[in-house]
Amino acid sequence: MKTRLLALIFIICCSLSYGQTKLADKFFKNYGYIKAIELYEKAVEKGDKSAHVLTRLGDAYYNNSNSEKAAYWYGEALKEHKNIEAEYVYKYIQSLRSIGKYEEADQWFKELSAAQQGDSRLKGYNPDEVDLYDKLTSKNEVVVKVDNLPFNSEKSDFGPYIFDNKLYFSSARNDDGKVYSWNKEPFLDLFQVELTDDDGVITYGTALELPSNGVNTEYHEASVALTNDGKTLYFTRDNVNKRNRLKYDKRGTTHLKLYKASLVNDQWTNIVELPFNDDISSTGHPALSPDNKTLYFVSDREGGLGQSDLYAVAINEDGSYGEPENLGEKVNTEGREMFPFVAKDSTLYFSSDGHLNLGLLDIFKSDIIKGIRTEPENIGAPYNSGYDDFAFFVNSDTQRGYFSSNRPNGKGSDDIYSFNSQQCKQDIAGTARDSRSNIVLTGVTIRLIDETGKIVDEAFTKDGEYTFTVDCDKTYTVVGSKPDYKDDQQTVNTTTDNEKVNTVDLNLEPLIVDDQIVINPIFFDFDKWNIRTDAQYELENIVDVMRKHPTMVIKIESHTDSRGGDRYNMRLSDRRAKSTRDYIISRGIEANRIESAIGYGESQLLNKCANRVKCTEEEHQLNRRSYFYIVKD
Repeated sequence: MKTRLLALIFIICCSLSYGQTKLADKFFKNYGYIKAIELYEKAVEKGDKSAHVLTRLGDAYYNNSNSEKAAYWYGEALKEHKNIEAEYVYKYIQSLRSIGKYEEADQWFKELSAAQQGDSRLKGYNPDEVDLYDKLTSKNEVVVKVDNLPFNSEKSDFGPYIFDNKLYFSSARNDDGKVYSWNKEPFLDLFQVELTDDDGVITYGTALELPSNGVNTEYHEASVALTNDGKTLYFTRDNVNKRNRLKYDKRGTTHLKLYKASLVNDQWTNIVELPFNDDISSTGHPALSPDNKTLYFVSDREGGLGQSDLYAVAINEDGSYGEPENLGEKVNTEGREMFPFVAKDSTLYFSSDGHLNLGLLDIFKSDIIKGIRTEPENIGAPYNSGYDDFAFFVNSDTQRGYFSSNRPNGKGSDDIYSFNSQQCKQDIAGTARDSRSNIVLTGVTIRLIDETGKIVDEAFTKDGEYTFTVDCDKTYTVVGSKPDYKDDQQTVNTTTDNEKVNTVDLNLEPLIVDDQIVINPIFFDFDKWNIRTDAQYELENIVDVMRKHPTMVIKIESHTDSRGGDRYNMRLSDRRAKSTRDYIISRGIEANRIESAIGYGESQLLNKCANRVKCTEEEHQLNRRSYFYIVKD
């Protein structure tokens, strides 16, 4: 009896679970992801861990951009079932990237690449060879300041487009009671905000609904593009009938379509559906070429390469349209390509989860419109994050613009961000001082030298100080020069931190100390007295001082250590003194300005290291020296 009762309870639970799953499927099919999640999770609680339920939970969270939950449920599906479809594995990889689990994502990427050869989303990346994430998130020579805009709401705001000091965008802020089952937010409408630019400082007015006669309806309107004359507005809308009621296809799905409106007496009116829409696929996200002769858009129509592709259609002079053309495999993948925008310089920007990315939708740029068929480039952080980053707009002249993202710490589910990009710069600054007295030196020539050895800037110290503005992430050498001083030089490696100040103080060693010109020791080869190159380099300091002081007269003394015979050392030091004198004369200094050049051998040792006294090399080195006494200045 107990066994039969348990069996009956099991059958009832299974029936309830199956019923909840079927109901969840219906909500999922109609994009009611919030409700579907609730029902699928109830089914899991009752023991349903089928691949269908677990992957549907992953998809529902994935489609609502909850990467952490999506990764969890895809991971559960892969634990429970070995033969999961590749598409779910790819979404699992995307979700792992989104939450920063790059190593785990790379491991699954390698497994999927081995099993799913030919998938364009997997091409061009080998985790064992390239650190994609470091490349896309590391700072570079351009510094980008990103700000969340003040008019963002607690709902979804996205799709910025600037024209004539107005920012147009889409928002779910209109709370009229109707909500979209996908995310339980109100349907989207079109809004505009007045911009004021005060010498580069942008302020924003109040967000107002687009002034129109029938553009905004009870359902979705989003993603605009305006013609250069400002008289035609292209936008995306849910497929509605003449009474502005949703139209469905045979499977009960409503799709997106492209429309255009005309500006008449400051009102958008005369709404026309574009002729290349259809009722069985979605068409949206308009973008115009700089000359307004081509309209770009997104569609999931039959014949595409992936889940949604970018297309182009010619706008003829009579206002008619050509045949839509797929932008091809250099842009489109098996994944989603969306939100195109064409800048003034004809660079195509778009979002994709099919090209290599940081997770979910990333923003890419392509030169395909310019006829250059290279691979699209991920524009990296901070534009891209591990979340959905999309709807990019940029003024290619000023490098200021906007994009949308559902990254954390925003105000709503999607927010609009402004950005201002500029070259990363740092300062190299310091003070020049006398190394002996620590006195600040004025009139020091400071040269800035780049990695190639080129002098890129020059300054003179005022009150001992100098400053150079330089590029980030470079190596520079700073050289300080002043008559009667040895040059001092310092090398500095700038970082990637914008506006950092690198302090590089210079300490110049005086050449004239009391009655001597002091230079570094002059070295000779063993048993030789010819002037080596390194000795010539040091003796140039003597030449410079004597040129600076044209009446100066000096005398030269040369000394050896005690090793070797006394007479031998006397002769050797004298030859070295006279070789030193001859080199200075050869550099244009008059002979009568050198009073004498005499070698004293080991007769004037500075320490205990006389004959047969054991000393270190350093102690012997102290005795090997040359003096350049100033007899007359």
